[in-house]
Amino acid sequence: MTDTAAAQPAKLDAAVLKIAGVVVLGAIMSILDITVVSVALPTFQTEFNATYAQVAWTLTGYTLALATVIPLSGWAADRFGTKRLYMLALFLFTAGSVLCATADSIEQLVAYRVIQGLGGGMLMPLGMTIMTRAAGPERIGRLMAVLGIPMLLGPIGGPILGGWLIEAASWHWVFLINLPIGIIGLVYAFFALPKDDPKPSESFDFVGMLMLSPGLALFLFGVSSLPETGTITATKVWVSMLIGAALVIGFVFYSFKPKHPLLDLRLFRNRRLAVSTVSLFVFIIAFMGAGLLFPSYFLQVRGESTLHAGLLMAPQGIGAMITMPIAGTLADRIPVGRTVPFAMALIALGFFTFTQVGTDTSYLLLCGSLFVMGLGMGGTMMPIMTSALRTLSSQEVARGSTLVNILQQIGGSIGTAIMSVILTSRLNGSAPIPGVTDPASGKPITEAQAAIAAQHGARMPLPPDVLQRGLAFVADSFASTFWVGFILVLATFIPIAFLPRKRIAMPATSAEEGASAPAPVVMH
Repeated sequence: MTDTAAAQPAKLDAAVLKIAGVVVLGAIMSILDITVVSVALPTFQTEFNATYAQVAWTLTGYTLALATVIPLSGWAADRFGTKRLYMLALFLFTAGSVLCATADSIEQLVAYRVIQGLGGGMLMPLGMTIMTRAAGPERIGRLMAVLGIPMLLGPIGGPILGGWLIEAASWHWVFLINLPIGIIGLVYAFFALPKDDPKPSESFDFVGMLMLSPGLALFLFGVSSLPETGTITATKVWVSMLIGAALVIGFVFYSFKPKHPLLDLRLFRNRRLAVSTVSLFVFIIAFMGAGLLFPSYFLQVRGESTLHAGLLMAPQGIGAMITMPIAGTLADRIPVGRTVPFAMALIALGFFTFTQVGTDTSYLLLCGSLFVMGLGMGGTMMPIMTSALRTLSSQEVARGSTLVNILQQIGGSIGTAIMSVILTSRLNGSAPIPGVTDPASGKPITEAQAAIAAQHGARMPLPPDVLQRGLAFVADSFASTFWVGFILVLATFIPIAFLPRKRIAMPATSAEEGASAPAPVVMH
């Protein structure tokens, strides 16, 4: 094979695309569900006569279930095979969705969301493992671009879909919509995915499981409680985070002793994997935090409906759709260290606009900025993930996918918590309105609270200047929080600077993979 031929990796054939379709279907269900449910939280408060702290557990419970099951995915994929495990995950997620639609109380809904999370937690790491094995390392960039579509569009399409379902039907359909998709996914997976050939040679790391899964769950519980408490000094925040961190750190030291640990941290000896996962971790913190703020700005400052806020986010998705296929192809041909910095520069450029937002900032400017950010996001996340996985051997793929997904889950939770706490802290600094109290709690209502309520049609018998002053304070609070997000985006340039700038040799593949994919040639 010539160097020129090596620079042109084999195209994705019909068999590989058929497998990718199964994985994308599962990813769409899992990722859309998170954002769709977040839109429905106010509805849950009304339907179940619950507080926001209670309904927030529909998100927290799901997240904790993810954290508990993701570490098991690598071992289980090797032990039982990816096809049967993926179908089990689809079944659990779909069954949990149907149960959620039947909930009569907020406690039932949270319990059923945990069942959903047990299935949803396995869908992404298993999906990445299936796709990496199907495509081979030399084509993983383009295949990851396919998987990246639901990952980037989920936060955009979720509010649109959730708002429409709640307005056109009822909250039950936020969950019931997963039933037909899940059935189609199960049938599709049964016929499309290759037959399992598991090689259960590894023993299960019970000690590691007893340390890592509870440790992750406790740490993320503490992080997820930050927006509710508003301070890290709250007992349930710092105690949970401290115990969780101690268990995770204990696992890190322990994991180098057994031959087959639950999570193989020895993979970090691969410098390319280490740099890529750190870059992805920092990027996810910034991306997930920002993903929370953008629609919230449109809802709270501009008074838009959930559906309209989702539509205003659409330019970001359009931008990502344009660049993602291009970035996937380039990732198979050009080292990501040469392309990702330019994509991150686009994200930083688009993000800066939001640090200047006010009460009447031009929608044309904001949507244009979101489009530019989308162009950058389409060229960032999947190439970094590709760089992380493509140097792994076929035996390491399941473990590597699990490692990447755990870091994504932790990064997403941290990013969301950071932005929520900062924004809430800023909003709490608003001046109280003399003589005006909340009938439910008896606490004084602030100018910011009154302005947000008035934006959504509440009748507030207050002077216009009070509401205008409150709205300006809310807009300024968002701008200040966006500055934190912008700094996090800039911080991502540090690990990105260490991404590989030269092509390196791919790992040895199995005989089956070698028969279906051409051997790569090192290019300098």
